[in-house]
Amino acid sequence: MASAVSLTFPDGSKRDYPAGTTGREVAESISKSLAKKAVAVAIDGELADLSDPVREGALEIVTRTDPRALELIRHDAAHVMAEAVQELYPGTQVTIGPVIENGFYYDFAKNEPFTPEDLPVIEKKMKEIIARNQAFTKEVWSRDEAKRVFKEKGEAYKVELIEAIPADQDLKIYRQGDWFDLCRGPHMASTGQIGTAFKLMKVAGAYWRGDSNNPMLTRIYGTAWTEQAELDAYLTMLEEAEKRDHRRLGREMDLFHFQDEGPGVVFWHSKGWRMFQNLLAYMRRRLEGSYEEVNAPQVLDKSLWETSGHWGWYQENMFAVKSAHAFTHPDDEEADNRIFALKPMNCPGHVQIFKHGLKSYRDLPIRLAEFGNVHRYEPSGALHGLMRVRAFTQDDAHIFCTEEQLEAEILKINDLMMSVYKDFGFEEVVVKLATRPEKRVGTDAMWDHAEEILKRALERMAREDSRIKIGINEGEGTFYGPKFEYTLRDAIGRDWQCGTTQVDFNLPERFGAFYIGADSEKKQPVMVHRAICGSLERFLGILIESHGGHMPMWFAPLQVVVATITSEADDYGARVAQTLRDAGLQVETDFRNEKINYKVREHSLAKVPVILVCGKREAEEDTVNMRRLGSRDQVSMSLAEAVAQLVEEATPPDVARRNAEKAARAA
Repeated sequence: MASAVSLTFPDGSKRDYPAGTTGREVAESISKSLAKKAVAVAIDGELADLSDPVREGALEIVTRTDPRALELIRHDAAHVMAEAVQELYPGTQVTIGPVIENGFYYDFAKNEPFTPEDLPVIEKKMKEIIARNQAFTKEVWSRDEAKRVFKEKGEAYKVELIEAIPADQDLKIYRQGDWFDLCRGPHMASTGQIGTAFKLMKVAGAYWRGDSNNPMLTRIYGTAWTEQAELDAYLTMLEEAEKRDHRRLGREMDLFHFQDEGPGVVFWHSKGWRMFQNLLAYMRRRLEGSYEEVNAPQVLDKSLWETSGHWGWYQENMFAVKSAHAFTHPDDEEADNRIFALKPMNCPGHVQIFKHGLKSYRDLPIRLAEFGNVHRYEPSGALHGLMRVRAFTQDDAHIFCTEEQLEAEILKINDLMMSVYKDFGFEEVVVKLATRPEKRVGTDAMWDHAEEILKRALERMAREDSRIKIGINEGEGTFYGPKFEYTLRDAIGRDWQCGTTQVDFNLPERFGAFYIGADSEKKQPVMVHRAICGSLERFLGILIESHGGHMPMWFAPLQVVVATITSEADDYGARVAQTLRDAGLQVETDFRNEKINYKVREHSLAKVPVILVCGKREAEEDTVNMRRLGSRDQVSMSLAEAVAQLVEEATPPDVARRNAEKAARAA
């Protein structure tokens, strides 16, 4: 056993400690005040208990205000919640309680499921436990001992978990006072370090281990933060998010609906379909002159997906089909019993299009784009409005280029993406490089080469555009290549991963795609997979929520409602509406025999950007009263002035830029 452990500190200094020195002792050797603030240590970036003996490496003392401590706060809060539940409801079994995004949950086995009314009671008990400030202590038990103890306690689920832990892993038990639980750790020093900035959010049903054949448990979700101000901000954001829920706004704005006969597929109403087509038209304009739009088949023989690797790597997320005749007449020799797949992505079809006809190096890069409808299986419980569906439209493109062209193509894609995101109001963008996963195809040398090119491009992108923040997602690449992931921040501070750029040296090889190089030899192209919105349906859901349904004039499915005060103004209102339609605006009229305030409230709820109110005086003066969504003020102006103003506002930003460039050239 080594007699000393060498540690490197964040300032670059090094110091040796006797073997067996704990993280707490290291903190005390630096500063008594630091030791009081410490909740854990990080050795080579890996968090560990303060009570653990340190090992050689780069060591950091983690205090409660360190961002890394937030996961520990949430983890410890889950343990305290489990203790509180068992104090309050003896006989309840605890199962698993992981940290999740923004909080934690614990699944419980209880004869009578928990209700929302139980949550304040459990919260109160949690605060009592936290106030006791009991130390977290770790013990390592034998499997036989652990199974015996938990079996005697009536914790059948814990016994099952113990049996599933690999034999080469220590079986750790964490205590907080008299209460204990099976846990990998680490934990903070004591329950008091959790603080009181937490809240239990909701109860839900959850099958044991996610299997519907297993018993139903009750899951309690909670959130926990470092400070009360952070909790308050999070709860405020949730309230705002609920108001902005695209499913509710979709009903109020009459955009779309879902129903049981089509799980995970969208029933678009006319206004929603108009919005979808607005997005499609915008994206098509942005690709003009750079991409060739193509369309590959929806249904392809499974042999193609076997060649691509999807049948082996992605089969559980695919829909497979046969002809109906093959099902109803399985013994019919004439029946076509081949298995087909609904395409989950467009890339194999695009390789087939690239391969059709001989390509020269002079033809490259070839950029093929498709707004392809794809199908992917999602469990019923995971479906969520437009955000998680089984059928969606992907704004997909594949660039076939030489290795020498690769970096330039990646940078061009980035420029296009950032311009699109800005047009839709997204100014904060994080781009992360997702590197090789454990399960992958291709050689390490191939992956090294692809990742190096992407790293170089990522650094350049960050240098040239201050809006871009960068990072690394280790091991999160696709099975065929590394990728960029673009994450957008919406109006209320939520992050959404949307666009991707993926480098693929593997698919062209698998399908035997080639071009003729300058030396007249066959060369394998590099394939770049690119999506900007990702799923058009999901992107629309994000836009609806980010804007709270108050869409920009150029993107709104219904831009203006012309409402009359009296029937005497109906003829004039019809003329106003037609004038606006002739100018290219989406307009509806409201000539019902209702009070104008009622009409305004109704159309405001439907998030119509502009209401033009017409009465007898407006008809006589050829004017309108303009009322904008979110404002109680009305502005009177001539009809000609209103039309000019609204036409300008309704011009898409890309068209406005193009018009300005034309005007500048003409001048």
